[in-house]
Amino acid sequence: MFWQWQLWGLWQEIHDTLREQVRRAEGRKAKPRAAILDSQSVKTTEVGGIRGYDAGKKITGRKRHLAVDTLGLILAVVVHRADVQDQDGARLLLEQMRQGFGRLKVLFADSAYARSGLADWVRATFGWILQPVLRPVGIRGFVVLPKRWIVERTFAWLGRCRRNNKDYERTTRSSEAMLHISMINLMSRRLVRLKT
Repeated sequence: MFWQWQLWGLWQEIHDTLREQVRRAEGRKAKPRAAILDSQSVKTTEVGGIRGYDAGKKITGRKRHLAVDTLGLILAVVVHRADVQDQDGARLLLEQMRQGFGRLKVLFADSAYARSGLADWVRATFGWILQPVLRPVGIRGFVVLPKRWIVERTFAWLGRCRRNNKDYERTTRSSEAMLHISMINLMSRRLVRLKT
């Protein structure tokens, strides 16, 4: 059944319907005006499938690219080889968001997304503003950055699901479906709490 639902796009459809319900229960409109982008490199297993080496994180595996709303709910997800640069992965991610996000105006991301003319491409292609969130000058060590912490929290939520600690899937489509399933579980619980 997992494969059939994945091929039919049913996991994503359930996910998207629940996301809109959670947003309405939180007093928000169904479609967001802002999104936050980031990626996470994760190790893969010997099962197979595509993988690459992320030199920055020193991880052989895959990279998960997420776009989340200001509540931390996933708007789009793309999984690809870890050696794909963030700005290139973002193009794949944003292409997924072309349909269905007519209210979207601004995207927040880290400075890695400001390279290679990505901001100009985003404005020309979608009419959205890509706003890099930079670290404060002169501050050393860990700093909570505005907006960026939201997507990091979403990665933490996904990490609570043991299946997401590594990428165990043979295909990237299965990896994306597993992330949707994890969020379906989280949003279902959240919706029950909001309605009680």
